[in-house]
Amino acid sequence: MKATWNDVVIAESDDTVVVEGNHYFPSDSVNNEYLQPSGSHTICPWKGEASYYDVVVNGEINGDAAWYYPDPKPAAAEIKNRIAFWHGVTVS
Repeated sequence: MKATWNDVVIAESDDTVVVEGNHYFPSDSVNNEYLQPSGSHTICPWKGEASYYDVVVNGEINGDAAWYYPDPKPAAAEIKNRIAFWHGVTVS
């Protein structure tokens, strides 16, 4: 699987975990040069608290386009150390 935005590959792995239709990439398969920490957080009742990254490519910012669960609840343990994408980031 590949995650791309603005014709740049942000992540690539054959070891994604699919939860609720979203592919979670291993964090070591993500090119961190394109991620910038965001101050956003959301709560999922069964996964826990999500933290977000802005995806930044060639000076363009896609706000909160990547997210992860730093300390997922036990029911979502399989997504620990994984990052998912949305907001126009193509996963294919």
